[in-house]
Amino acid sequence: MEIIDHMPALLAAGAIAGFLAGLLGIGGGVVTIPALFIVFGEIGVPLEWRMHAAIGTSLAIIVATNLSSVYAHHKKGGVDWTVVKSWWFFMATGAVAGSLFAKHLKTAELIYFFAGLVALLAFKMLLPLDRYKLGTKLPSGSFRFISPGIIGFFSAVMGIGGGSFSVPYLTLYSVPIHRAVGTASLAGLVISVSGGFGYLFGGLDVAGLPANMAGFIHVPSVVVVAIAAVLLAPLGAKAAHALPKTLLSIAFGVFLIAAAVRLLSAV
Repeated sequence: MEIIDHMPALLAAGAIAGFLAGLLGIGGGVVTIPALFIVFGEIGVPLEWRMHAAIGTSLAIIVATNLSSVYAHHKKGGVDWTVVKSWWFFMATGAVAGSLFAKHLKTAELIYFFAGLVALLAFKMLLPLDRYKLGTKLPSGSFRFISPGIIGFFSAVMGIGGGSFSVPYLTLYSVPIHRAVGTASLAGLVISVSGGFGYLFGGLDVAGLPANMAGFIHVPSVVVVAIAAVLLAPLGAKAAHALPKTLLSIAFGVFLIAAAVRLLSAV
């Protein structure tokens, strides 16, 4: 299999993504997507569909990553199951819509879309904005359904588990950062499963994709990256609960900036 030649890079990306999934409550897509984009160029994925394949494969990997991360955070009491129980349907609907919308975007458009939104999110985590809150508790009424849908939509378009949106959103409503990270892991699981199915079905009618692809999902890459990610996610979760709140927020912001720069360099 040609993928064997790229296994060291994919294993490294998976290990970093898994650790960050546990540490920051993200699915690791901002780490795996640039690596997958480069590898897919080597194995013959057409440029017009290369970013779509990287995103779809990333979401499939995030399913395994977040399963491990959710379990690790749950053991430490860091997951608010009530929040995700009220969010999941609207978040899943948004994720499916986002994955279908992404099929109509060009590769460069997807990259700019991703990098721009990630950079904006980073400023919220890096700047001393802790005293600025939208409220002391999450919205109630019909408005509480809108934000999960938007988070699901943009997360699926970008190929991430949603933690990059969920964590800042939750902290703006006074949810402690450690609990926001754990809850974002569970929300990301809903997004990755829903969005992953969207990319799977969306790529079934696309001609010219190489072997071992299920729609826009490259199965061998999912297996290789997911194994490394699952092994490292519990270590990231353990580190998250040991770090102080300010340091964790700064780490999250720096990570997002680095991810945006890395993706732009792939255009």
